[in-house]
Amino acid sequence: MIYLDNAATGGFKPYAVRSAVNAAMKVCANPGRSGHRLSLAAAEHVLSCRNLLSDVFGGYGFERCVFTKSCTEALNIAILGVLEEGDHVVATALEHNSVLRPLQYLAEKGVITYDIAPLKDGILEPETIAACVKHKTRLVCVTAASNVTGTSCDLKKLKKLLPEHVLLLVDGAQGAGHIPISMRDMGIDMLALAGHKGLHAIQIGALLFSQRVDPRPLLFGGTGSESMNLSQPSFYPDRLESGTLSYPAVCSLFEGLLIVKSTKKTETYALTKALSEAVKGLPSYEIFSPPNACGVFSFRHKSMPSEELAAALSEKFDIAVRGGLHCAPLAHEALGTSPDGLVRASFSVFQGMREANALFHALRALS
Repeated sequence: MIYLDNAATGGFKPYAVRSAVNAAMKVCANPGRSGHRLSLAAAEHVLSCRNLLSDVFGGYGFERCVFTKSCTEALNIAILGVLEEGDHVVATALEHNSVLRPLQYLAEKGVITYDIAPLKDGILEPETIAACVKHKTRLVCVTAASNVTGTSCDLKKLKKLLPEHVLLLVDGAQGAGHIPISMRDMGIDMLALAGHKGLHAIQIGALLFSQRVDPRPLLFGGTGSESMNLSQPSFYPDRLESGTLSYPAVCSLFEGLLIVKSTKKTETYALTKALSEAVKGLPSYEIFSPPNACGVFSFRHKSMPSEELAAALSEKFDIAVRGGLHCAPLAHEALGTSPDGLVRASFSVFQGMREANALFHALRALS
């Protein structure tokens, strides 16, 4: 199989990541819960991963690096754990349902109001987002890179346009590992991450946050600390990490982050550029992704539904892609591709022209 669904989950896990998971499965100690050497060693490795996360993404120290089961959970903590009654929020037309649904839930409960910053010629511009800010705006939510088009917003420029009191939440699910993200340099207050995509890990998420925010916990329970206290600990990361961590997932993330940190150059931008130029020569297709470093290439057939085309690529050519709305309905409304959606091929940093050529020849055969 030629796996081109890396924007959903990275299909190839590097040897170091697989080895780390296997080693963790052999140990199976619970980090931070016992005093024996295996538990202490596991806890030390978890701390090392927090420090590495903070280092790679310009964060605010290990205490403010919280592990979650997914980027969705991280975004829910950032939104539901920070917003107060009467707050106004600005999101964008490119946001994933992991942002839109928590906001809609709070809006339906009468807790907040929110506005959606539109696209301009298919692009998300900082000025357009900033223009939606009101005096009651508490939070701006923006994706580091669209999971539909692969396009990015200039986060540093956006931060400069926002009033000082407005918090900036960035969904790094698609951008992390592909484009540079530094919380301190870009003024990001909260950064949600998905380990299993561009960070090469197995399924795990993380939330990094600055001293400007103090998220409330959504989950309560054992933390291995202050066990005599029936109230949740007040300090981070324990305040937001009730229950046992997935130690194998943390170990995989540590190794994936090391790979990201050492990777200087990838072919993903060149791949999407070459594929775009080639597919433009096939009159049956319309392209919706500009060349991008995230490796996202979205397109549609002018007469074949997206999910039917994705199925044909799988069944006839053994090429794995994704069709449909990609959990980002407003993006498709803005692009004019709703309700059918698009076919998304997404490349990893470990792929090259062989995979791009295979997709092109398959699309030509189906045109």
